[in-house]
Amino acid sequence: MKTHSKRIVVKIGTNVMTNKDNRIVVPILKRIVDQVARLYEEDVMTVLISSGSVIAGKEVLDDNEIDTIDNAAQRRQVYSAVGQPRMMRHYYSIFHDYGMRCAQVLATKRDFDFGRHRDNMINCYEGLLGQGIIPIANEDDAVSLSMSMFSDNDELASLVAELVDADALILLTDTDGIFDGHPDHDDSNVIKSVSTDQEVEQFIQESDKKEGEGRGGMESKINVAKGAASKDIVTYIANGKREDVIIDIVHGKDVGTRIYKEE
Repeated sequence: MKTHSKRIVVKIGTNVMTNKDNRIVVPILKRIVDQVARLYEEDVMTVLISSGSVIAGKEVLDDNEIDTIDNAAQRRQVYSAVGQPRMMRHYYSIFHDYGMRCAQVLATKRDFDFGRHRDNMINCYEGLLGQGIIPIANEDDAVSLSMSMFSDNDELASLVAELVDADALILLTDTDGIFDGHPDHDDSNVIKSVSTDQEVEQFIQESDKKEGEGRGGMESKINVAKGAASKDIVTYIANGKREDVIIDIVHGKDVGTRIYKEE
């Protein structure tokens, strides 16, 4: 079983991998995988937390047919169940082109409870990472109970980062980081670093996401980032559509917003 010099967890938000028409953009997934493959050659192992299953399901299913399901939670289950293998087909094909292997790890919140469930998850991740296989995690939306769902994939990413003792957590979104104003305003700037006790929540803007576009927002990312950083996992919020964003963060370049624990 191979050990690696560094482990990172990278969460890819739905808005990173989709265009304005809410369609999965495969070239963006290819750019992500390309960075993972290059880091692998540098002895850095990546765990991906990938959104997109609901959107992928919506690409397949006919709207008129799915509209007969009145229950929103059930609609999400159907979209996710159909979309999850579609997402993995994308990833499997791309990783295969790089001569690499990937694996799907679906989780519910109870899998992180201390005890047998958590031990089982650790064994799964350690087994995959030890064989040089890239785990691709997502919430098991098709079977998750509403009262035990993750708030979003940001929360899942932080739990996985803690589980695998990651050196860094990278939350990729469609903005360049945490801004000191509205991201679309010319006089707003990215806050380069934020400590766990620094208040930046006043800069958060309202979210207008539709069904399937993801449950997380900047407020969630800040809360998750501070929580992970408080456990000594340095966390970054950055633009997933930026060229080589993961590579640059790992190489220590000044990219996105870095959230750290104040000593």
